Amino acid sequence: MLGIIGGTGLTRLAELQILAEQSVQTPYGEPSSNILTGELNGETLLFIARHGFEHTLAPHLVNYRANIWALKSLGVEDIVAVNAVGGIADDCSTGDLCIPDQIIDYTYGREFTFCDGPGVQLQHIEFTEPYTSSLRSSLTAAAASAGIGVKDGGVYGAMQGPRLETAAEIRRMKRDGCDLVGMTGMPEAALACELELNYASICMVVNKAAGLSDEPITLDDILAATEQTVVHAKQILVSLCDARRS
Repeated sequence: MLGIIGGTGLTRLAELQILAEQSVQTPYGEPSSNILTGELNGETLLFIARHGFEHTLAPHLVNYRANIWALKSLGVEDIVAVNAVGGIADDCSTGDLCIPDQIIDYTYGREFTFCDGPGVQLQHIEFTEPYTSSLRSSLTAAAASAGIGVKDGGVYGAMQGPRLETAAEIRRMKRDGCDLVGMTGMPEAALACELELNYASICMVVNKAAGLSDEPITLDDILAATEQTVVHAKQILVSLCDARRS
């Protein structure tokens, strides 16, 4: 089963025909939102709002463990996460979509593993490829089928948030090889890997990162870009569901 984690700009999926809504109790506390079961283009899937339906949870306060555990417990095998990000690379401009293949984690203080409780067996997960290549390929194929251009590959730099970055931080990230900057890519990707779930991301570039544009970054501009870009992200999801159903 497919699970979709909606981020900023996708707290609800209007195209989803909702069949059920349930509150899931997990060993790690409450997920960010109730889990919606629904049909998208004939494909049954689960949907969770990463920041809550009202977008009230800051990136560092999201209960990533509960979210991933809840999806797994309900039968999800493939997770597509939707993330709003800033563009660092020259070919990651506002309005672009990217399917990243690598990630660098700059976050701290988050609950980042399931392997920290008494009696829990320690795992050293193989994380060379943090995004599942087969699921990434399905997303790029779905985008092509929908006539939507995406950047295939890229390095997601996960920052702590909720503030945006300084220009110096972005210069460092660019030297590190980051193409994108966001706040929610980790520990989500690693937790999915620990539970042996396929995981990939659709990144929506909603602003140029700090110091890379002559224009100031404003929340109004970010929200406007998100509203426009999420339309294409949803089209990719619909196309993905069509392919899975075929």
